[in-house]
Amino acid sequence: MKTYSKKASEVSHAWVLIDASEAPLGRVATKIATRLIGKYKPNYTPHMDDGDYVVVINADKLVLTGNKADSKVYYRHTGFPGGIKERSLKEVKQLDSTKAVVAAVKGMLPRNKQLADRLARLRVFPGETHEHTAQQPVKVEVK
Repeated sequence: MKTYSKKASEVSHAWVLIDASEAPLGRVATKIATRLIGKYKPNYTPHMDDGDYVVVINADKLVLTGNKADSKVYYRHTGFPGGIKERSLKEVKQLDSTKAVVAAVKGMLPRNKQLADRLARLRVFPGETHEHTAQQPVKVEVK
């Protein structure tokens, strides 16, 4: 028996639509990360980037459980001494709700050469409308 390895000519990217208001943020992010990696496919090959394009809608209506809106904190650093800045998830959601979804998905993707390409295939929109109707994305339920 031989091990199958996918070739570059066999790679196909599908378009998937996910509604962020259906389930909690973590559950939505895991479904998105699995689709971006392509690990759900039976012929998954780790060194090939065979994930799907993922369109996320309703990022403004993120579902959070517990006290995460106030207790979850995002940090960044300005590069200067003492320049650490922090924002709660509630503040990030008010400023730009799409960043919360992207940060959650990025945290679930492996840190390798394919990370930038996978994140480039993620399209997050704050409302119900999106600009990828021509690609006819297939709606995926998250439960």
